[in-house]
Amino acid sequence: MLKRVIRSEKFLFVPDKDFKKNLKRLLGFLPRHYKLYQLAFVHKSASQVVFHNIKVNNERLEFLGDAILDSLIAEFLFHKFPDHDEGFLTRMRSKIVNRDNLNLIAIKLGISNMVISKTANDNHRSIYGDALEALLGALYLDKGYNQTKKLVGERIIQNHINLNKLLDTETDFKSRIIEWAQKNKRTIHFTSFEETDDQNHAPIFIAHLLIGDEIFGRGSGSSKKEAEQNAARQALQLIEG
Repeated sequence: MLKRVIRSEKFLFVPDKDFKKNLKRLLGFLPRHYKLYQLAFVHKSASQVVFHNIKVNNERLEFLGDAILDSLIAEFLFHKFPDHDEGFLTRMRSKIVNRDNLNLIAIKLGISNMVISKTANDNHRSIYGDALEALLGALYLDKGYNQTKKLVGERIIQNHINLNKLLDTETDFKSRIIEWAQKNKRTIHFTSFEETDDQNHAPIFIAHLLIGDEIFGRGSGSSKKEAEQNAARQALQLIEG
């Protein structure tokens, strides 16, 4: 699998001493397959075109890294809070991997200085959190689960996760609205669609939250998850007054 990825991307990049230096600072070591890691910082707006007109960017690595990060945080919380139920653990994980939180962590790690994009990054800050997840995907492919777990524990959880603060912070509005619907025996669902920012040529997701057939919340964001959270937040504000 790793050989196939490297073979596809070997013509995309040239050696970059600054990149290698920053990567070593991030990881604590300089990997042999550094080109795989370079791909983790290529945003969709700066996609590289390779054979057969296929565009290559960090979206596939982001998909992988997102799943791995969820798994690692779930394992961490499972051991950290042995007396708490599944609902609590789910909410805490959501707070940690919340897009705003990941973006802030990525900026603190210096990832914002490594991202390659053709958008106004300040208006699409999820770019940085996405790149962080893509970096974890690259690390997993290159070094495996245990090495990725070590980096998440030492570089992210220990240095940038304040559990006491997160306990008092509400970020998972989607889970709250789902719990409200179950308690009140109401049917809710989300609809979403993608638009393009004409100025920055970046995708924007629009989500609607419907209770029955009526729209109670509208939200937008640079990802479907973010848009749905914003729609849920608006719906809760309407319901709770």
